[in-house]
Amino acid sequence: MNTLDVRTLNCLKGLVLDGVDSAQSGHPGGALGAMDFAYLLFTEALRFDPKNSHWLGRDRFILSAGHMSMLQYSLLRGIGWLESEDLAQFRQLHSRTPGHPENGITPGVECTTGPLGQGCGMSVGFAVAASHLAATLDPELFGYTIWTLLGDGCMQECITLASASFAGHQKLSNLVWFYDKNRKQIAGDIDRAYSDDEAKVFAGFGWETLAINGHDHDAIRKALAYARSPRKKPLLIIGDTTIAKGAYSLEDSHHSHGAPFSKDERTRTREKLGLPESERFYWPADVSQHFQRNFSLREKEAYAWQEKLQTRCKDADFQTRYSTYFPKSGVTPVVAPLQWDRTQELATRQAFGKILEHWARTVPNFVGGSADLDPSNMTEGFAKIVGDFTPANRAGRNIAFGVREFPMSAISNGIALHGGLIPFDATFLSFADYSRPALRLGAIQKVCVIHEFSHDSFHLGEDGPTHQPVEHVMSLRAIPDLYVMRPADPHETEIMCTVALQLQAPSCICVTRQKVPHLPHSAELASKGAWIVQRAEKEVELLFFATGSEVGLALETAAWVAAQGWVSKGSIQVVSVPCWEIFFAQDKEYQAEIFQWSCTKRVSIEAGSTLGWERFAGNGLLIGLDHFGASAPASVLAKEYGFTPQAVGARIQERFYAAC
Repeated sequence: MNTLDVRTLNCLKGLVLDGVDSAQSGHPGGALGAMDFAYLLFTEALRFDPKNSHWLGRDRFILSAGHMSMLQYSLLRGIGWLESEDLAQFRQLHSRTPGHPENGITPGVECTTGPLGQGCGMSVGFAVAASHLAATLDPELFGYTIWTLLGDGCMQECITLASASFAGHQKLSNLVWFYDKNRKQIAGDIDRAYSDDEAKVFAGFGWETLAINGHDHDAIRKALAYARSPRKKPLLIIGDTTIAKGAYSLEDSHHSHGAPFSKDERTRTREKLGLPESERFYWPADVSQHFQRNFSLREKEAYAWQEKLQTRCKDADFQTRYSTYFPKSGVTPVVAPLQWDRTQELATRQAFGKILEHWARTVPNFVGGSADLDPSNMTEGFAKIVGDFTPANRAGRNIAFGVREFPMSAISNGIALHGGLIPFDATFLSFADYSRPALRLGAIQKVCVIHEFSHDSFHLGEDGPTHQPVEHVMSLRAIPDLYVMRPADPHETEIMCTVALQLQAPSCICVTRQKVPHLPHSAELASKGAWIVQRAEKEVELLFFATGSEVGLALETAAWVAAQGWVSKGSIQVVSVPCWEIFFAQDKEYQAEIFQWSCTKRVSIEAGSTLGWERFAGNGLLIGLDHFGASAPASVLAKEYGFTPQAVGARIQERFYAAC
């Protein structure tokens, strides 16, 4: 091994030790063990512009084993995108070196990782996006590689395997995973819980595999060269490594995984690595120069790429298409509204399907698909218009995710993070639980992904309690920065979808199986997240709040209650609340107009958990479903659970008009 390679490698390991020691928390073992591969990748194979971390033509590096963040931060220090002061602030408030990598905070970090395996799922999304853009724009401009470093924990997570299955089926040859196989995790050796033969498993998935000594630089270089060669399948490099490689006494010990080294262990390890104990975050000039030995080549590659892009943009057709995928900052798609036949009732899932078909023709960078529920999610029309994304048709925009809800949403996050495309995915609302970890990570990263969740209540009917969502809408509302939308009719569905298309955040569109009536609308007001569907003509005496199919029920109930003579129709107000998150972002004056807190007779109606509706109804009447459903026709269940105008009206009388 080259002497300067050894010296540079040891200095990188020293940065890891010092960062973890400075924070007195972190995961040093894996970072030390995987450093040989990562060092050679960053200095000899990874294509990036040292002067511009956002260069579009760069390779992407994703650290799925996000607990090894100091490995990445040390490499970014080598590039010059981080300083020693940043490493000294590891895991501190408002630093550029948080405990797990977070995109938008640290230059060179493509996505937020930490929950094991999700980086693998997102890397597949990056690979899908790059291959689609290569097919629709230019194969050379978008012919870069997606590199992912994963560990033993990632390999044990189901999302990794399901994402790998999808990637192998799609023959994503631009995807390379390096598996840092050190056989250690927090609780001990992995053989206590894991004995898979990854080479056989991934070969079965349709991957190429290489097994190497993860500390042998010649073997690593050969693997990197092969990874860069033309291939027809994704590649898994299985690196046999030793955790905490180079440590004084913790080498090959699981105790090095998740805790700082003791003072004595750190001192002796630094001595073993030839690092001066007196200088923390030691990064001398000769090491920096050696780390950056190929920077002039990297800069030439970036310059040549930019020149090619400028040449291609001289073609008007290419320029138009490129500008669609990569518009100027702040520009979002503007789509002409649909015209709805208000005489025909329509399920909001059907409305969503019509919107997808409209966008298929008008939003060229809109991509996505369903988790094998195309006829139920109403994505079939979209698929017929745009074609499936396949190895033979990378230009296709419909993605057949298969029954892989969690990977589907993680892949969608990766597509959005890559840039250039706006993704959607679709399944039943009751299966949102499968996607939930990816929904949460998407919300943390504020990615624009539209998640369609159909069959949004007990009105699903005969499929029974396993498929009838009860707690799901409210549980999704509990995720910060996730916009949960439950529109009441086709027009409101379109309004919510249009808002979702323009958000810098993920959204969930929860839509009905059953048909619903059309409502009178003001697009401007519906886009505020809550609006008055039926306005009281005088002081409000009875106030309804509802979402989705229950807005129609609220209007029917209001008419029934007025017919009983308990309250005049002119004193009843009905509010549709399609999106709490948007509504609570409105100014206080608008919120006050909606809330009407002077009215004490308040009713909320939603076919799901009542938890949280106190925010609107206060101490009023909360109508919902705080128990699981049953297998029966929807009309039968509506009567059984009291979701009829007469049943809701009877509860209103009991609560507010008992004397009548």
